[in-house]
Amino acid sequence: MMTQDDKTPDKDRAIQALKVALVGVIGQVGCLTLVVIFVALLAGLWLDNQFQTRPLFVIILLLASVPLTIFLMVRVVLSFAPRIQDLSLQSVGVDRTEETEGGEHRADPS
Repeated sequence: MMTQDDKTPDKDRAIQALKVALVGVIGQVGCLTLVVIFVALLAGLWLDNQFQTRPLFVIILLLASVPLTIFLMVRVVLSFAPRIQDLSLQSVGVDRTEETEGGEHRADPS
């Protein structure tokens, strides 16, 4: 059964699942970034208050949070990458087993 835009319902579900997965990754990365920056800011303010060094620890911890945030973003995206790849292949109609077999089919040497 085809829909109006010539897509099968399975492809529509795969596209919808892909969109949901991508929004989930974006949401996790965004929330993770906010949490890391907020913790660095609070810790910097607390340390500056303890040692009476007003902007020093805030600046250091905020700058240190940048590579940490990038590392955590990469880890989150890489953990979702296989699922997103499978969903994107389903949305274009490629069967995962066909892709893994791939290449030329050789005749049996026996």
